[in-house]
Amino acid sequence: MNNSEIFSNLATIPPVFVRLDGRAFHGLTRKYGFAKPFDDRFCEAMVGVSMALVAESGLAPVFAYTFSDEISLYFNDLPFSGRVEKIDSVASSYAASALTLALEAKEPLAFDARIVQATPESAIGYMTGRQDEAWRNHLNAHCQQALIGEGLDGTVAAEQLKGVPAKDLHEMMHARGLNLAKTPAWQRRGVLVHKKEVQKEGYNPIANKHVTVTRNMITADRDLPLFSTPEGQIFLKNLIGGV
Repeated sequence: MNNSEIFSNLATIPPVFVRLDGRAFHGLTRKYGFAKPFDDRFCEAMVGVSMALVAESGLAPVFAYTFSDEISLYFNDLPFSGRVEKIDSVASSYAASALTLALEAKEPLAFDARIVQATPESAIGYMTGRQDEAWRNHLNAHCQQALIGEGLDGTVAAEQLKGVPAKDLHEMMHARGLNLAKTPAWQRRGVLVHKKEVQKEGYNPIANKHVTVTRNMITADRDLPLFSTPEGQIFLKNLIGGV
């Protein structure tokens, strides 16, 4: 029967991204009373899932980048000998379980997963593109909620915003008294979860002296630079390496 498993041995090589997307998450706001257009509790749950994927899942990605209902995991080394089905299924099921627990959900949640082949150079472009998408999502969310608040049906509001340039969406909200460039950075630019070296003071009982030791800790960076800027490009190069 193993010969019938036609994709079970399909493998990829690093570096790769694994992108996880929430399935039918649009209904969560109503079910769990999340604030619109952005909710701190949902964001913190997604950050917690990202931290668990980096630190506890056994998958060991270099970092996780999340915004809205999306998580991108970056790998320099792959588990399961690079087997695509295994990586996708374990990453998506782990994320779904972790989020279900974080939200204390009464119904199961699901993510889909896909592999995005990368090089260190293209990884920078990928991350810049995903952050651009985070900004567009941020614009659309605020504008759609504003139109709904003014009496439009959600479907009609979404149709009106379709294809509108980002500059015009920004001006639309500015005219309503909200400068979207001043909203919380995590809404505009996403959150990055990664390992960070920290220096800690310790005590060596054998040598009977205080020592400084280096430890890795998992950190969630909620105030990211704009990846398309020189500062952001340097940040990504240091994060990804090999460029």
